[in-house]
Amino acid sequence: MDDKLQAPSADAAHHPDRPATRRPFLPFLLGLSLLLGGLILAATGMGFMKIPLVKVVEIILGADHLDPVLRTVVFDVRLPRILTAAMVGGGLALAGVVFQGLLLNPLADPYTLGVSSGAAFGAALALLCNLTFWGAYSVTACAFIGALLTLFLVLRLAGSAGKGLSSNNLILAGIIIAAILSAAISMIKFLADEQVAVIIFWLMGSFTSKTWSDLLLVTVFALPGMALILFFARELNLLSLGTRAAASLGVDTRKVTLLLLVAATLVAAACVAVSGIIGFVGLLVPHLVRGLIGPDNRRLVPLAFLCGALLLLSADTVTRALLPREVPIGVLTALIGGPFFCWIYQRRLQR
Repeated sequence: MDDKLQAPSADAAHHPDRPATRRPFLPFLLGLSLLLGGLILAATGMGFMKIPLVKVVEIILGADHLDPVLRTVVFDVRLPRILTAAMVGGGLALAGVVFQGLLLNPLADPYTLGVSSGAAFGAALALLCNLTFWGAYSVTACAFIGALLTLFLVLRLAGSAGKGLSSNNLILAGIIIAAILSAAISMIKFLADEQVAVIIFWLMGSFTSKTWSDLLLVTVFALPGMALILFFARELNLLSLGTRAAASLGVDTRKVTLLLLVAATLVAAACVAVSGIIGFVGLLVPHLVRGLIGPDNRRLVPLAFLCGALLLLSADTVTRALLPREVPIGVLTALIGGPFFCWIYQRRLQR
């Protein structure tokens, strides 16, 4: 089976201390890091008010002789949105790597366990009830809490049979909980009246009016989450063999699975709470990077994070600065990612 469309293969798990591919890792890492940095600078200068790249660099470095309006545009309007988009893209891709590795399912993504439905329900409920317990961030807080409660319900349902957290049990539990929450969201839309447009806009995903506080929320979960996932990357490789084989090689499968699930869900929950529902990033990016660098999660995790950041930042820049009217980012990623995934799937069938 083409490794672009399969969960991480057991190749890296058979030899967890040996690279799974001969392709150089550091050039990829350095090249993607430089590309992301360049895209951040270029995107900061793009928009209704064009700012030359040299001035963008001077403003970021703290030059005092430039127009204060330009400084406000860069630091208060564009940079928070741009960096938040990059961090959310990286976080979704990171969560996708973990879910595909743990669930051994090529179609797994950050929303497989119902995280998106839980966040959507929490946000829709906050908008319907006009909750303001945390000011402007009340909807974000409710979305985050909804995602975490959904994970708790899924884990409780999946483990109720007493047979452990198998991938099949987790996927089925996620589907069941997501279906219930989707029905609840439909009911909220029905009851929302004039608020229904606001709820629908949130569900489509957007980075409009993002602030440094939004970036801080995503960063606080994404970067420590990536560090934890990298720490257990070897165990994640071994889990690709199956839980019995991994346990025989000394992996505490229940502990590692639970830790990685919680870490990936926290990252995904923070991303969804800030941006709304953005599909296909966590599904496509792990496949593409795995095809370039191989299935070893020690290499896959950082490269997928960078590629996810590049992809979502590029999409947000297109909809913000190039299109005549801003399209919700979730709609744009679905329009691009859907046909692209169909093309990859068709190639797999041909092979």
